Amino acid sequence: MGVLKKFEQRLEGLVNGTFAKVFKSEVQPVEIAGALQRECDNNATIWNRDRTVVPNDFIVELSTPDFERLSPYSGQLGDELAGMVRDYAKQQRYTFMGPIKVHLEKADDLDTGLYRVRSRTLASSSNQQAQGPSAPAGRPGGAAPGGGYGYPPAAGAPPMPASPPPAQPPASAPYGGAQQRPPAGPMPSGRMRYWVEINGNRHQISRPTLVMGRSTEADVRIDDPGVSRRHCEIRTGTPSTIQDLGSTNGIVVDGQHTTRATLRDGSRIVVGSTTIIYRQAEG
Repeated sequence: MGVLKKFEQRLEGLVNGTFAKVFKSEVQPVEIAGALQRECDNNATIWNRDRTVVPNDFIVELSTPDFERLSPYSGQLGDELAGMVRDYAKQQRYTFMGPIKVHLEKADDLDTGLYRVRSRTLASSSNQQAQGPSAPAGRPGGAAPGGGYGYPPAAGAPPMPASPPPAQPPASAPYGGAQQRPPAGPMPSGRMRYWVEINGNRHQISRPTLVMGRSTEADVRIDDPGVSRRHCEIRTGTPSTIQDLGSTNGIVVDGQHTTRATLRDGSRIVVGSTTIIYRQAEG
């Protein structure tokens, strides 16, 4: 059974169905949980062959109405989300620099049903003393429709290297402070490559257009009841764009409901309850 399904089943048994009543709006806890998983995947930093560090301190920003409805349950919901992150990290063999924590915050710029995830890696005091003040920083998550500080690595986790990789950002880098190591040499030049990432799977875009939908005739099939047979189309170029093909539920790009949008590397596209990451790189 998948981590998200287990998380959903745990919520169903809590507080005699309280969460079921609270989450009748567009924002669903399993969607927030999925966003936290993606935040881990997108910000994973490989320290060595046996150790990949992911963020452990998360903020979930909600619209004012959603926050006011959920804030009375923020403690319990945060604990459940943190547990889900911990389970997912164990499955993926990720490790943390400190305890997992998930906080809810109000964001005045978000409409009802939208949320945004921010994360960072925050080392515990014991890790800072043992490893020195260095850890990878997280990147901001995009707003999504729909609507884990974790514990230190468990016993038996691979030991940290004596000298962490160079050019690591500070352990307490601000939320959303995207910092990456400089490349070892000049970036290779060449033709632009395009692809999308869906549920951890990479799909190359080898033609000028890519149709996504529930139909078996789509270039990329998405098995999601909220997705239309021919839901949307990506056109690669300078810039690349995405176009809604008259779908029932529409598309959300980087937190905005739209029928057409310009894409950038890392753009988050939401169709139904599925999140698609658009990628492009030269090489």
